[in-house]
Amino acid sequence: MNKRGKILIVDDNKDVLFALNLLLEPQVDKIKVATSPEKAEALVKSFQPDVILLDMNFSSDAIEGEEGFECLEHILCIDPQAVVLFMTAYSDTDKAVRAIKAGAMDFIPKPWEREKLLSTLSAALKLRYSQQEVTQLKEQVSALTTPGEEAVEMIGQSAAMEEVFRSIEKLAETSANILVLGENGTGKDLVARSLYRNSPRFGAPFVSIDLGAIPETLFESELFGYEKGAFTDAKAAKAGRIEVANGGTLFLDEIGNLSLQMQAKLLTVIEKKRISRLGATSSIAVDIRLICATNRDLRAMVEEGTFREDLLYRINTMEIHIPPLRERGKDILLLAEYFQSKYTYKYKKVIYSIASDAQAKLLKYAWPGNVRELQHAMERAVILCDGKTLRSEHFTLQPPTRKVKEEQEVSLNLEQLERQAIEKAMRLCDGNVTRAGEMLGISRYALYRKLKELNL
Repeated sequence: MNKRGKILIVDDNKDVLFALNLLLEPQVDKIKVATSPEKAEALVKSFQPDVILLDMNFSSDAIEGEEGFECLEHILCIDPQAVVLFMTAYSDTDKAVRAIKAGAMDFIPKPWEREKLLSTLSAALKLRYSQQEVTQLKEQVSALTTPGEEAVEMIGQSAAMEEVFRSIEKLAETSANILVLGENGTGKDLVARSLYRNSPRFGAPFVSIDLGAIPETLFESELFGYEKGAFTDAKAAKAGRIEVANGGTLFLDEIGNLSLQMQAKLLTVIEKKRISRLGATSSIAVDIRLICATNRDLRAMVEEGTFREDLLYRINTMEIHIPPLRERGKDILLLAEYFQSKYTYKYKKVIYSIASDAQAKLLKYAWPGNVRELQHAMERAVILCDGKTLRSEHFTLQPPTRKVKEEQEVSLNLEQLERQAIEKAMRLCDGNVTRAGEMLGISRYALYRKLKELNL
């Protein structure tokens, strides 16, 4: 047994205390002793021992162990997860069974056998450390779940957003893996959290990982965790984000940033539902609902060889497309009013409305940064406003970029758009009509008819 752990010995017999000190001092980090239940209870609070060796009898004529049971009850009130080993010279099976039911981990008879006592103590320490690891994992889950962000409401009445809401309602109850697609700032994380809140896994962990913010060198240790000694700075074992999400939902934001090497490892996790920490010799079973998001064209990346096709099929059992803000019409004003109220309260101002000229300006703007840009614009406007109405001059909006101008100049002719979509699908699928039809959401026979109608 490695030298580790804090031990509290509670016994009124000084010879027993001396013998146990002599035996355990080379085995553990710290030992404290108490000669009465009252002193023991005080030390449980101040010393916070990992394991407590507790005598059952303290009065000279006591043999039933009631004092020990009473002390155990008080200890468990102080620390419900306390690991207690009972000790007594008057042992029997009934008493041992009662001790376990009362909350003790094990029962050590006096006089003890050296190897058996050390073995029991080692098992008790392992139990304590397992408890601490579970507590640590719960704290990590609490921190990673960020309940404050979960409360953010999705706002919209446009037809495009109504379709998103219907998709969320339809898919939330399933365990299907979901791929959320949309430009930066459209609210992909809010869709993921809404899926989680409405799913049977609500209340279990929701772990979000921004794959674009994790350095390549830390990907594996962050996702899969590591064992003590797996690398130079691994001074203690650590569970990875996937393990922390076990039983709940794992949200991988910016999945398009994952390297091919890590894509292969993630694919293995999805297929086998098991992970291995760095430095581990065994694997751990995991049960997660996977939601991924990206602003990139993963199918184009497959064609380029930068994203695995088999992983794409695994993560997009179903897809949800979030429309850019410029395609959401008067949702812009709904969101603007929401942010006006939020920042008016934050900056303690009295602003009642948004003037018509300002509304027209907001509706005309292309919003390349989407909802995130609108939020920042509203915050600036509230700060700049000295009156009770937000006006056009309070909004300093950037001119549209070349990319946005090009998008605005694209033809909206339905036949032309249909032709472009079919041509692109056939190109991406190397002329495979079945796959192109799946990509377009129509049957192979329907696509044959379209190809004939458009002379393609």
